[in-house]
Amino acid sequence: MSAPQKVPSQAYDTILEALNRLIEVVARLRSPDDGCPWDLAQTPQTLIPYVIEEAHEVAYAIKSKDNQAIIEELGDLLLQVILQAQIASDEGYFSLKEVVQGITNKLIRRHPHVFGDIEVKDKEEVHQNWEKIKAQEKGETLEMTQLLSRKIGRYNQTLPPLMASNKILVKAASSGFEWGTVDRVWKKLTEELEGFKQALEVEGKANQEAKLGNLLFILVDIARLYAISPSEALQETNERFIQQLSINGDFY
Repeated sequence: MSAPQKVPSQAYDTILEALNRLIEVVARLRSPDDGCPWDLAQTPQTLIPYVIEEAHEVAYAIKSKDNQAIIEELGDLLLQVILQAQIASDEGYFSLKEVVQGITNKLIRRHPHVFGDIEVKDKEEVHQNWEKIKAQEKGETLEMTQLLSRKIGRYNQTLPPLMASNKILVKAASSGFEWGTVDRVWKKLTEELEGFKQALEVEGKANQEAKLGNLLFILVDIARLYAISPSEALQETNERFIQQLSINGDFY
């Protein structure tokens, strides 16, 4: 397997210098002697909301095509990576070096058509090879990784709920599982709405949440049937609501 080709460039030196500076700043913030009380109080768990928020802000900046916003939000997300690694290093679990080496080695392993002697015809074959190598790394058979429950389970574990529901339903439909015709789905929406109303009147909180979840799930499926992104649709509604507030006069 051939090693990655290093492209000589003075830009690499300035990038590494800037990255080292950021690493040093984060380490100082976490210094027990003269660091920041807020940063010292953080744990991997307390930072989870910030990781999610920054990832969404990166996506929003990219959609806006605002390069300055993209620069800022990518920096905020990079901070979360380095801060998580610094906390892990402070606790003796792992370091940023292991994080960087891990992703570098993974990229090389999973791109044998670039760093090895494998030939591929198109991006679909690249994806197939990626899945095969991934299965081998995890000690699984390719058949196990293709199980529908295994695929959609990952979505529920790693994506925001609305996005996860959409991907789960799209993947299920591509495998032949659907509620039925469009009319049947609309009928099911009516059933779930009535079920939610009844739950609000006579049932406990847990069942009310379950019924609301069913209702939202069917709405996401309707969006899928009409090729509408539920996440983008809701985000646009949020934007319209915010704009309407500003037009009518903000509240305090």
